[in-house]
This record gives sequence, C-alpha cells and structure tokens, in this order.
Amino acid sequence: MSSSRVLFVITSHGQKGDTGQPTGYYLPEVSHPWAILTDLGYDIDFVSPQGGQPPVDGYNLTDPVNARFVADAAAQQKINNSLTPARVNPNEYIGIYYAGGHGTMWDFPQNEELARIAGHIYDRGGVVGAVCHGPAGLVNIRLANGELLVKGKVVSTFTDEEEAAVKLENVVPFLLETRMKELGATHRKSPNFQPHVEVSERLVTGQNPASAAGVGQALAELLATVAVAA
Repeated sequence: MSSSRVLFVITSHGQKGDTGQPTGYYLPEVSHPWAILTDLGYDIDFVSPQGGQPPVDGYNLTDPVNARFVADAAAQQKINNSLTPARVNPNEYIGIYYAGGHGTMWDFPQNEELARIAGHIYDRGGVVGAVCHGPAGLVNIRLANGELLVKGKVVSTFTDEEEAAVKLENVVPFLLETRMKELGATHRKSPNFQPHVEVSERLVTGQNPASAAGVGQALAELLATVAVAA
C-alpha cells in the first residue's frame, strides 16, 4: 500500500445514447485535478470499464492545464492504456476519483468491479471523489456495513436543470440529481454551470466542469489528513 497513489476512473463509453453524438471523459475534469494532485507528489493511475484507450470530450488545448496534461508523456501513456478494473488492487490507493463526461452515465452505474474498488478504498479510510457526471459511479457503491456510500451524505452533481439546458435530459439513462436524492443523499447546487463543491466526511463531489479544480483542491486537502489502513 502506498499513501501517495490515487486512482482516476474514466469512461469507456463514446456515444450519447442513440443520438450519434460523440462523448467520452471530459478532459478538464481529468486535467485539473490531475495537475493539482501531481504537483503535490501524488502518483495518478487510470482505470476505465473496458481498459485501454478511452474516448475523450472537451478537447480544448487553449486551456493551459489541458495542454499541460496532453503534453505530459507519462500521463498520456497511462490514460491511453488505462487499466481494467480486474487489474486494480484497491489496497494500493489512498483515494479514487471519478471524472465526468456524459459517457459515464452509461458505463459507470452498473460496473460492480469499480463499485467494489471504491467501497474498499473508502472502508479502509481513503477518499472518494467525483465531478459533474462522474457521480454516476457512486450510485451503486456499498460499504462494508451494507449501506450505500451516498446515503446520508451531502453531494453535488450535474443538475437536472443543467441536463435540460444541454438538451440531454431525455437522452441520459437517468437524471443524476434526482437519483442521488432517491438514494438518500442531500443534493446541493449552485446556478447552472457555476462552480459548486461539497465535502461530506471523506466524499468530495462537484457540480460541473467549472467545479473540477475545486474538487481537485478539496481532494488534496482531504488526502493530506487521512490514514489508510493496511
């Protein structure tokens, strides 16, 4: 077990329902937390439901943090050869972070292996984070006591209003804000596309792409305080 390794979860799903519109992991939601944690000395690994090279969305290199991530040969080698869940040993990680992108809505919620990995990390005293549509990966995480991870916690996700604003409310399999409430979480939000981050025990969640850096900073602050059981 290393106290400096964090696992980033990215989607393998490349299309928004049957629209034909491409999607994938949303680049700024990877690059901004990656930069914050990398600069603090954390070692980042990447896992996706299918492994290998994942689809990417939000590929805007005028964002200097995106450009830095894309230019980092070691990071690109890792993300473009992402691990499958079966290859991940959760004991090696102090935290796990689910990046967003609409693709997550199709391949995160039912992935039992990823849910087990995250639950194990949390049960050992580690940190779980997610931003935007990344919290789709939180919906089926159960802890050792049998309770859902999000039950009773305060969370933020891409909101139902934001989904309607991008005209995908009838394309995604479910609405993330509504689902979180159904699972017993308290959902908090800011106006559409404004930054919003919530920290609830050792769970960090953010509302949208504008929240990615804030989630990365909150993860860093939590990771500095936790003691992970061997």
